[in-house]
Amino acid sequence: MPTLFSRIGTRRALLGATAAVVAFGLLLWWLLPLGEKPPTGTITLATGTRAGVYQKYGELLREQLRKDMPGLKVRLRTSAGSQENVARVATGRADFAIAAADAVETYAFDDRPGADRLRGVARLYDDYVQLVVSADSPIQSVADLRGKRVAIGLPDSGVRLIATRLLKAAGIDPQTDITPRADGIDTGPERLGHGLDAFFWSGGLPTDGLERIAKKPSFRFVPIEEKLVAKLHDQAGPTRYYRAAAMPESAYPTVQNGYAVPTMAVSNVLITREDADPRITEWLTRTVIESRDGIGAHVHSAQLVDLRTAIYTDPLQLHEGARRYYASVKP
Repeated sequence: MPTLFSRIGTRRALLGATAAVVAFGLLLWWLLPLGEKPPTGTITLATGTRAGVYQKYGELLREQLRKDMPGLKVRLRTSAGSQENVARVATGRADFAIAAADAVETYAFDDRPGADRLRGVARLYDDYVQLVVSADSPIQSVADLRGKRVAIGLPDSGVRLIATRLLKAAGIDPQTDITPRADGIDTGPERLGHGLDAFFWSGGLPTDGLERIAKKPSFRFVPIEEKLVAKLHDQAGPTRYYRAAAMPESAYPTVQNGYAVPTMAVSNVLITREDADPRITEWLTRTVIESRDGIGAHVHSAQLVDLRTAIYTDPLQLHEGARRYYASVKP
């Protein structure tokens, strides 16, 4: 009899241990819904112009993705900016891209190819419109740009979209009332005062291209009046994504001298296509959220990426892979 009880005890112990292992495995599965083995493959991420925030953010994100998914090859592609990025993703020339919400909505509003296939991954951070002039320039407002040589951004950039709309809101025809130039953040700062009277830029704060010349306060910012922003916002459609904002004095302290600059802001969205691999998208979404502090140490704007707001990818509905990630971390 003692032997029988001993066997029964041993069996119960084994069954209990097995149940514990199964329970532990289920707990791990629940806590780590992405699984243990990271996805592999190749993706293309469209960023932006050199010296811009999109490009720097993309480079740092690629480094994080290599750590989380060693078998995933990430190809970065520079671009003119938001408008080109949206078109690339919609038509299959890129898998992921960063783009401003107004550019995404404009692409759909114009009924461009593949617009219905676009999906959101995460809301990232806000771009701030920056109208830059030489320190001794007489230009004090957007209206003062009439008759001047003004860089309004590359043809397929988000800057071009915003600058054109702002100029029109101020009663200026971008083709006839100014001498338009196509400089971006990579060339505009160097040409200021040497062929340019002013240039528009829309990007996260601060932007490398401006930080470099901010060491010598040779330029200043022209305020974007709230009435112009309100005029644009009232037009609805893509312009509903614009909002009045203040560029904080900490953005470029040597230039702003303790003063915030009235301007306009628009949110950025990480976008993809409906047919993007759900598992890769789920892992990528996790990396975007969890790498905020690491990337934010080098790109200040990235510190604003937040789990509570990332899910709001208007005007796009969430990609299924991104939805899975957000559901897995929902409190």
